[in-house]
Amino acid sequence: MRCPFCREEDSRVVDSRTSEEGSAIRRRRECLSCGRRFTTSETAQLNVVKRSGASEPFSRAKVVAGVRKACQGRPVEDDHIAILAQQVGDALRATGNAEIPAEEVGLAILGPLRALDEIAYLRFASVYRSFDSLEDFEAEITLLRAEGEPTAHEPPRREHADVTPARDSSPT
Repeated sequence: MRCPFCREEDSRVVDSRTSEEGSAIRRRRECLSCGRRFTTSETAQLNVVKRSGASEPFSRAKVVAGVRKACQGRPVEDDHIAILAQQVGDALRATGNAEIPAEEVGLAILGPLRALDEIAYLRFASVYRSFDSLEDFEAEITLLRAEGEPTAHEPPRREHADVTPARDSSPT
């Protein structure tokens, strides 16, 4: 690392701290030549390999934009979309790979999006999986119904609700 003041290459690390929720390391350095201090930041680069073979840095903003389109008109808060994007980034980084195929990014989005909103999930899946017909939608809806887990916006289903009919307390 070159000193930004005197351009000397030798420096020593004075202090190291994690930043950006642990995804980066901030280092305080001191130049061994001029004695001045400066800060550097190190981040692990996660690249997405597109279908064309081109590689680009992972962008949480792109995840947010894609999910936001799928959630358009749905009762989903921006905070929930941001949390979903964070979860996707964390899951992809947890694989330990420096390069992730674009298909894996889409798969990493589908699970949390389904838990967030099933309609948005269907919208995203229809584009991601290239649904060509009504049968594709029907098959996905059948799968969703078979798995039957409620989403965040759907009240949990009660198997045996303890409902006692109200008694009429008026005299007859």
